[in-house]
Amino acid sequence: MSARKRVVLLGATGSIGENALRVVAAHADRLELAAVAARANWRKLASIARNFGVRKVGIFDGAAFAEARASGEFPPGTQIVGGLEGLIELATLPEADTVLVAVVGTTGLEPSLAALGAGKELALASKEILVLAGRFVMAAARTHGAKLVPVDSEHNAVFQCIEGHPTAEVRRVLLTASGGAFRNWPVERLAHATPADALRHPNWAMGPKITVDSATLANKGLELIEAQWLFGLRPDQCGAVLHPQSIVHCLVEFGDGAMLAQLCPPSMAFPIQHALLHPARAAGVDPPLDFTRLVSLEFRPVDESRFPMMRLARNVMQSGGVAPAVFNAANEVAVSAFLAGSLPFLAISEVVEQTLAGSANFEPESLSAVIGADGEARRSAAHHVQKLKSKS
Repeated sequence: MSARKRVVLLGATGSIGENALRVVAAHADRLELAAVAARANWRKLASIARNFGVRKVGIFDGAAFAEARASGEFPPGTQIVGGLEGLIELATLPEADTVLVAVVGTTGLEPSLAALGAGKELALASKEILVLAGRFVMAAARTHGAKLVPVDSEHNAVFQCIEGHPTAEVRRVLLTASGGAFRNWPVERLAHATPADALRHPNWAMGPKITVDSATLANKGLELIEAQWLFGLRPDQCGAVLHPQSIVHCLVEFGDGAMLAQLCPPSMAFPIQHALLHPARAAGVDPPLDFTRLVSLEFRPVDESRFPMMRLARNVMQSGGVAPAVFNAANEVAVSAFLAGSLPFLAISEVVEQTLAGSANFEPESLSAVIGADGEARRSAAHHVQKLKSKS
């Protein structure tokens, strides 16, 4: 490993990527960008390449890749690779130490597996990858002796709390949920919630899809599934609690009844920095908590009648097989329809439940079987969206 940890950042133009760039810039003596990639925003990638001296860039979208190569806006000598093959190439660069995967959805699955296969340290920020293929991702990490550090704020918090403790000592893990934009809305008002309403998150600045997931608590359901795989837990050991302040990011209870909690302000810079610098620590890029101003920390149980996506998530955790992948795929389709204005907010969970009910569950023996179930779930969910649209 070089004196500085060399980082490949897949998803450099999103909110995770932007915070990662802040961390890299603040710790230029410890971190160096080896490569960056994004789905389509090549102009932003060109700016990053100039500012950080990056000479290897990946662009997933074919049309954007062609535009970028013809643009002349990248520094001379920049290597631009395209498509999924390009992302995999960057994820396995011989000179890279850490691959931070922050791409939206399941695009990062194969690059993540490739990075683990090459023995790279994987800093994982994409929930969907473990939900879709947790069995295969964790097996790859074990087989190749590769280190996997979670970047999601809640899982990074759990990682910090249980480090040094055998899994057998952990009784349960509680992830905290802000409750999203509608946590204080009367239930009857939810039928009229608009995408603009859902995107007004009270605590976090995130992308549209995950912000809607925060309002339905689908994000917490996905995180519980993810926690199962990351920490080798049973479904009954994974729970959630509402915590409106988003200061406590997890609670880990041990066999003796004692709990450890991880606290920091609601900024993704904290878990990203921990993941990239681990096991070292350094001054943060954002101010720490100020307990002279912090008034209270509030916790509430999750009302599953108000948040039916949590009930569905718990069910798929118990079912196992491809059910979590179906849950994730149907949710992505439903949220996309909601953001497009073609599906009511309360119908998101309805689409997911109908898709799950109509999908055969099985234990996948290969990654291609999971991908197939994902595709079939998306087609089924789109059908249910159309049926609901025709009724309205």
